[in-house]
Amino acid sequence: MAKASRTEIFDVDINKFYEIIEDYEKYPEFVDGVSEIEVLEKSETSAKVKYSLNLIKKFTYTLSMTQEKPRKLSWVLDSGDFFKTNSGSWELKDLGDGKTEVTYSLEVDFKILAPKMIVNKLVATNLPQMMKAYYKRAKES
Repeated sequence: MAKASRTEIFDVDINKFYEIIEDYEKYPEFVDGVSEIEVLEKSETSAKVKYSLNLIKKFTYTLSMTQEKPRKLSWVLDSGDFFKTNSGSWELKDLGDGKTEVTYSLEVDFKILAPKMIVNKLVATNLPQMMKAYYKRAKES
């Protein structure tokens, strides 16, 4: 099982950042490797979202999301062809003056034996780049 967590402080309002992470349909526009998103269900407090990714290989999975606007968005794996486990969260803390502390945490395990290099790339190496993509999107909106 691979785990990663990263905290950054972004110069963006907490509500604006939350809107970006909850706008699942737009992920293919700015998140590297996300080729398609299908929102299967969505309410104020939850969503079921099917992801299609193309990172090293193509795969799909569905996550059950729990939305606690504007402070937290968490998920657990519902189904998929690649992951045994995929759970994590975005936790946001309003620091005032339009600044937000953003913590992204992820825990994954794969159905196949994945080389450590691939696990590191998917979980740890891409994490800073991915968080910056969300930040850039929030600043542009």
